[in-house]
Amino acid sequence: MTFFQRIFGSNNDRKVKTMQGRVLRINALEPKIKALSDAELRGKTEEFRERLAKGASLDDLLEEAFAVVREAAQRTLGQRHYDVQLVGGMVLHHGGIAEMRTGEGKTLVATAPVYLNALAGKGVHVITVNDYLAQRDSEWMGQVYRFLGMSVGVIVHGLSQGQRQAAYESDITYGTNNEFGFDYLRDNLVYEAGEMVQRGHNFAIVDEVDSILIDEARTPLIISGPTEDRSEFYKTIDVVVKELIKDTATFEHDEKQRQVMLTEEGAERVEEVLQGGGHLAEDSTGLYDAANVSVVHHVNQALRANVLYTRDKDYIVRAGEVILIDEFTGRMMHGRRLSEGLHQAIEAKEGAVIQPENQTLASVTIQNYFRLYSKLSGMTGTAATEAQEFADIYKMEVSEIPTNRPVARVDEDDEVYRTTAEKNQAIIATIEECFRRGQPILVGTVSIEKSEQLSELLKAHKFEVDGKKQTGIPHNVLNARYHEQEAMIVADAGVPGAVTIATNMAGRGTDIQLGGNIDMRLAKWREEQRALGLDPSPEQAQAHKTEIENDIRGLKEQALAAGGLYVLGTERHESRRIDNQLRGRTGRQGDPGRSKFYLSCEDDLLRIFAGERLDAIMRSFGVQEGEAITHKWLNSAIATAQKRVEQRNYEIRKNLLKYDDVVNDQRKAVFEQRAEFMNATDVSDVVAEFRRDTVSDFVARHLPPKAFAEQWDVEGLDAHVREYLGLELPLKEWAAEEGIANEEIEERLNAAADERAAQRFEQVGDHMRNIEKSFLLQMIDLQWREHLMHLDHLRNVIGLRGYGQRDPLNEYKTEAFSLFEKLLVDLRQNVTRWLMTVEFQFEEPPQPQPGQFFEVHMNPFTGENEAEGGLLPSNVSPEQRQALPVTALPDGWEDTGRNSPCPCGSGKKFKHCHGALV
Repeated sequence: MTFFQRIFGSNNDRKVKTMQGRVLRINALEPKIKALSDAELRGKTEEFRERLAKGASLDDLLEEAFAVVREAAQRTLGQRHYDVQLVGGMVLHHGGIAEMRTGEGKTLVATAPVYLNALAGKGVHVITVNDYLAQRDSEWMGQVYRFLGMSVGVIVHGLSQGQRQAAYESDITYGTNNEFGFDYLRDNLVYEAGEMVQRGHNFAIVDEVDSILIDEARTPLIISGPTEDRSEFYKTIDVVVKELIKDTATFEHDEKQRQVMLTEEGAERVEEVLQGGGHLAEDSTGLYDAANVSVVHHVNQALRANVLYTRDKDYIVRAGEVILIDEFTGRMMHGRRLSEGLHQAIEAKEGAVIQPENQTLASVTIQNYFRLYSKLSGMTGTAATEAQEFADIYKMEVSEIPTNRPVARVDEDDEVYRTTAEKNQAIIATIEECFRRGQPILVGTVSIEKSEQLSELLKAHKFEVDGKKQTGIPHNVLNARYHEQEAMIVADAGVPGAVTIATNMAGRGTDIQLGGNIDMRLAKWREEQRALGLDPSPEQAQAHKTEIENDIRGLKEQALAAGGLYVLGTERHESRRIDNQLRGRTGRQGDPGRSKFYLSCEDDLLRIFAGERLDAIMRSFGVQEGEAITHKWLNSAIATAQKRVEQRNYEIRKNLLKYDDVVNDQRKAVFEQRAEFMNATDVSDVVAEFRRDTVSDFVARHLPPKAFAEQWDVEGLDAHVREYLGLELPLKEWAAEEGIANEEIEERLNAAADERAAQRFEQVGDHMRNIEKSFLLQMIDLQWREHLMHLDHLRNVIGLRGYGQRDPLNEYKTEAFSLFEKLLVDLRQNVTRWLMTVEFQFEEPPQPQPGQFFEVHMNPFTGENEAEGGLLPSNVSPEQRQALPVTALPDGWEDTGRNSPCPCGSGKKFKHCHGALV
């Protein structure tokens, strides 16, 4: 802290102090608001809306609206907003980012600004990191909104078009960033305005804003469709590459950049094998001939699949299906697929069923989607390290909100060992100490593989308790393979003596409370009672709740006496934010706690950036086996390595955005024009203009303005007129007339084309208007799809222009603009050709078939695309979704009322159980 900051406070301190003045005024309103009846409190919503209609601003209503929400939360949830939570709410309302520590109640913080902004009637979107949190928060915080007369919707997998529209029409809509982004893209692929689901982008609050707007933003959202099946070819290439990589001289592997490529020797061997198998194009000069570009692409993807992607770290194989793993959260990402043939290459590697490739239909980056919002804000526990990026890209300022109680957590220096085995011994010893004294401990790992290795070591560990030998320390494992039970595991992680191994704690959404979680234990008890066929009365439930509260109070005192929650990191993540999130799990709401990271020179981060040098230093200092070095300078060095990785990732995001900004103006122009055509009832004027422009283009091309008549290409013009206008005209005679100008020929062509269009309209009748609109929209989609493909190809090769001392970005801008101009010309000409030459036959339309689209979001941690799976029921597990088609329901069940109890005996309503599949 500088001298001036000690005297005047930091900029953040001054901002918070200003807002605290408003908090005092909100507190002053509390007695008045508390005196209102439930009906009077609910009536405030309509009163606020009337004041807005009369010219009041949202800022004018802020203090009273926040006081109303605070009272509503007290009455519905039994939770009262702390003063610092109100400060966080003001930051969100003003379009900033509120950085609040874990356990400070960010979910509750959002209710006040959400309610205030929803009063305008334009909709508020609350973005979460996964469907579980979207569903949970919409039901949990929805109690407050509904109490105040607001409607609440949630967007998750499995909703029909009508359900999505209803959710977006609600005052407040919860959902994940992918769901909102894909709905935006899908809205620009529909052919009727009534099929669109979103109604605009007014205000959004992004939970875990750093994860969504920073990490996820490294890759775009893509809607794709299937292409031809080439599964046998993938298998062939995989066999070739597996044999090839047995010799490390055939490829180069750069771990820092996560890249792999063939050496000259490797390319020669591949070419020899593929040539012998007849897999290269005929008459081609070799593997790198232009005719074999697709083969080279598949070889490169197979090489990446076999070298860069590791089973049980980047993906797992379950029931013959390759399922990707989110590196940050450790969750299985059902339905997501890598694009450009990489996922198929991994499937071939693992012998799984190979699914068809996908083709891009529409795409948008996370940055450009969220910049559509008139006002954007966010909240997280770790944003300060990325404050500059938030300001540069999203124009959002980060404010650090003080904790409600002072932080009592102790962050110890890292311990660095020479080998992984030595580090693991130290970790086991620390876990045993915590277990003996009854201190809950959370152990964070970086991959499924590491968490299961540590689990095996704990199971085999032998130690003595009260003179008795014991094998194995009881523990729970929390990773992608057991995510169905993760909420219960997290809820029990604060119980004295609990040992929890977690792949990663980012975005889990459930706080670790010392002693246990009352709500989770009560929910578990209710499920047990229902399983026994019992329906507890409210009095019984309250009595059991009191019993649980007393039990948890005693357990919490034991955990506090043992030192609170101990967080042990087994390895440093490449992102400091993830390490900070892990540490933030302890010390919530003023509780004591400790955190410490155990590292080794063999860890990925240290090995890649300083492994050999650090190992040499430890040897020179005579560090013995089992000994560790600990120093603040070492912590700084590790933080510097993490900064370097973060800076590289920032450059990836910036680079992606620079190139997407080139396309973004084109995207907005196409989408806006498409929406205008879709909403129009008659596009005949547009079609006529396209026709005249097409004629003008042909005349300008074949009859240049300053050329003599003898130089005119009359035959070329005649060929185009026949092909695009369906007209046979005496163009040679016209051109031979004395003194005729190209303008006059153009006028005659337009007159003949208009006459033919009028004749076709008479033949078809009023149907022609619908046909014109349909052709126009379909042609826009087709041309845009091809344009995206051309831009993808251009993006892949434009970097080579740098060898010619030309800026690739400027070259991309120039080429992209030329391609866009070509798109517009092709659109005009193709619409004209189809409408002027196609012969129409009217018959009964076939039954509509659902389009086969995939949502794609590239894995932000590997830099590759990931395709989102089809829309599925939200309350059914991924395994059930695939295993229970509608036809699996027993006879008669489909007649069950939506709100009736499910015949299966689960105690749930039919619509929330088996009825979700109907």
